[in-house]
Amino acid sequence: MTDTVDELNQVMAEADCLVDENRVHSAIRTMAADITERLRETNPLLLCVMNGGLILTGQLLPMLKFPVQAEYLHATRYRQETTGGILEWKLRPEVDMNGRTIIIVDDILDEGTTLCAIADYCKAHGAAEVLTAVLVDKQHDRKARPGLKADFTGLTVEDRFLFGFGMDYKGYWRNAPGIYAVKGL
Repeated sequence: MTDTVDELNQVMAEADCLVDENRVHSAIRTMAADITERLRETNPLLLCVMNGGLILTGQLLPMLKFPVQAEYLHATRYRQETTGGILEWKLRPEVDMNGRTIIIVDDILDEGTTLCAIADYCKAHGAAEVLTAVLVDKQHDRKARPGLKADFTGLTVEDRFLFGFGMDYKGYWRNAPGIYAVKGL
């Protein structure tokens, strides 16, 4: 382990809380209501993007008021680093997507490269429609595609290095109870 527990605790101690836990929970409830309204008459397939989408998906699923099939996939560009690289598929979804509405759930829309690649994969495998849901949309002009937005977004935050509620700092602090920004980043 490169970072010691003391160093990781220091990152948390110095971090700025951008969104507290209550606001995060409120945003997730609003997302669930919006998703339910949009998809309640369909037979959607929800794909959780591991590991970042785990916490959002776990909290979102019980709030969805319709039958939903949930699966997962694992694609990453970060590999516990603080900057993204080339997309690596660790686990592709093996469920039949043909003719289905797919909703991809992830922690953050930063540049959107990973989310776009997953959406393209779903379309190439027969999805009739691909929607995206993210807890956080980071505000900047470096999106993978001009005007890129998720179909369902919980929170909009400033362009800083974030962790908490699924987002990590070098593989840690996904469990932080709000949305935090690393000091100086």
